[in-house]
Amino acid sequence: MKFVVSSTELLSHLNAISRVISNKNTMPILDNFLFGLNANELTVTASDSETTMITHLNLENTDGDGIIAVPAKILIDTLKEFPEQPLTFQADTETYAIDIFSQNGKFSIVGQNGDDFPELPELKGDQPSSIILSKDVLLNGIIKTLFATADDELRPVMNGIFFDLTTEDVTFVASDAHKLVRYKRTDAKADTNASFILPKKPAALLKNLLPKEDADIKLEFDEKNAFFTLTNFKVVCRLVEGNYPAYNSVIPVNNPNKLVIDRQELYNSLKRVSVFSNQASNLVKLKIETNQLVVSAQDIDFSISAVEHLNCQYEGDEMEIGFKSLFLIEILANLDASEVRIELSDPTRAGILVPEVKEDQSEDVLMLIMPMMINV
Repeated sequence: MKFVVSSTELLSHLNAISRVISNKNTMPILDNFLFGLNANELTVTASDSETTMITHLNLENTDGDGIIAVPAKILIDTLKEFPEQPLTFQADTETYAIDIFSQNGKFSIVGQNGDDFPELPELKGDQPSSIILSKDVLLNGIIKTLFATADDELRPVMNGIFFDLTTEDVTFVASDAHKLVRYKRTDAKADTNASFILPKKPAALLKNLLPKEDADIKLEFDEKNAFFTLTNFKVVCRLVEGNYPAYNSVIPVNNPNKLVIDRQELYNSLKRVSVFSNQASNLVKLKIETNQLVVSAQDIDFSISAVEHLNCQYEGDEMEIGFKSLFLIEILANLDASEVRIELSDPTRAGILVPEVKEDQSEDVLMLIMPMMINV
């Protein structure tokens, strides 16, 4: 098989899918890209056996069909050194010899049998679930929740993003038991109620791909696998098996104490004050009084402490509550609003953070953080 391709265009596509390749592949064949040529279309596949990424390039100058596995690292390292120019690939699918001809030279590498590359899973069932999502809905759903996923070997269901699709809306949920994010979109809906848990790695890969996408995304899934089809890419991944916890039941509904504050001011204050917190606990205290928030932290072991006073709007009882500063800072960093509303019931129950003003009425974002005990 033989084809001519732009060096920079090929490198751009390979860089996008190479992120899926693992440094510790159990199958040596997965250290390769699978090149497949059919008529004028070049298909390149990369996989770590759990997640597979596929990209397509339409070429004008091709000869013959076939598949061959090409060593990923040496190919990318070589392409990085080429200025923009046409490259001619010539591959022998019987001896697996691959010659790459540039304007000034020839580069020879040895591939492997493309038939050894794992086959793509197939969606089971007569009617696998499918939904068309706008790029913005999917991208924002992943961005808003990915940071809150867990790394818990004992509870793998917490290590991904829960997609809750209904006939009225689409909800993305992530939690590590210390914080929880629920991102709901009413401008997207499914034909039937369905749900699945997307692992962290394919979610991160989609987060990198989607900003360059213009068209809507087709999502198809069954009990074990999900297929995300983009314009020039396809992401196929094995889903996390198991039942996601009933997330709505952990969100407190009656929170009489409501605090409204400038998000950036609180974020900056926490960044400064948390430097003085105990390194083990990372505890910061929020003492809330009428229209004043006192942020404080101390590390008794080193005799250091910090206190800052911030203006706010507050309706409720005076209270003092403790949070892990790292988690609170993360949540504030992932809320876009200029002002946030913090809803509290008492110092032992979770606090809820939501934007004070919705910029998009079809978007509903809620972030929850568990409190820490304050040692008096």
